Amino acid sequence: MSHSRLTHAVEAFGLVVPTEGRVAVFAPRAGYDLSALPKENCTLIQPLKPDCDAFAAAGYQCDVEEAGTYAMAVVVLPRAKAQARDLLARAAAVADVVVVDGQKTDGIDSVLKECRKRADVQGVASKAHGKLFWFQGGDFAEWRASEPTQVDGRFVTLPGVFSADGIDPASQALAAALPAKLGRVVADLGAGWGYLSSKILENENVRDVHLVEADHVALDCARRNVTDARAQFHWADATQWVLKERVDTVVMNPPFHTGRKAEPGLGVEFIQSAARILTPSGHLWMVANRHLPYETTLQACFAKVDEVAGDNRFKVLHAQRPARKRR
Repeated sequence: MSHSRLTHAVEAFGLVVPTEGRVAVFAPRAGYDLSALPKENCTLIQPLKPDCDAFAAAGYQCDVEEAGTYAMAVVVLPRAKAQARDLLARAAAVADVVVVDGQKTDGIDSVLKECRKRADVQGVASKAHGKLFWFQGGDFAEWRASEPTQVDGRFVTLPGVFSADGIDPASQALAAALPAKLGRVVADLGAGWGYLSSKILENENVRDVHLVEADHVALDCARRNVTDARAQFHWADATQWVLKERVDTVVMNPPFHTGRKAEPGLGVEFIQSAARILTPSGHLWMVANRHLPYETTLQACFAKVDEVAGDNRFKVLHAQRPARKRR
């Protein structure tokens, strides 16, 4: 946006941006306005590959985690409460001044209330259904997500990753529907913390499983959860990812939102990506919410499409033989 809360706070509410020293920006999404900050001093802490790539293309230094100390840290508040607290604790541990920017729908009011109990809040700026505030000092150590959550007695997850509190029921439905013969080379697009890949690797006939995941945090969890030597891990945008060899099978539970914004078009791009990377006789197995209209895209990209399982919440779809000439 042309006049963000960050710019508004600098111009109208007395937020002072340091002219010397590094500035860390935690979890900004592509399009977030950073014009109030000196680009040459900024390091963006962004583990989501598409957003990281977008900022890198704009000339920003990007990394997946903080390193050293900073004169200022800006935290762009995520919706997940545990993840938001963890980011704030990390920022407070490494920066002299912490700026927090968020929408009301992301809980900015409750975060501000809690921060007032722990630190010296020096200013608050309200704009566009949200608030930005900044503080110094304070003890936020107990907000740090130091221990991963254990799921089903064998998997670990961390705050902010998809299905952090348990196995996603849609992924369970897809895993149950997979056939005994999957092909030698399998790609798990949007692999998350590795549940589907762990199930695929129970098949001894599979030679390689490629876990493709845009969230570096989720992929780190997957490395801990999937220790089979046949697994290969790729921090990549699944809609852009390519492999030197084509794959026999794609398995996926594609996302249909980014942050709080619903974007069913993401699932469409996942389907198109699957068609692009599969062999001519390849198979796609995917699960989706019942209401999402993916069949039109599947029928445009594949010669044969069937619903093979499902209930009133989910549908498991099987597509065969990609028709790449239509792309």
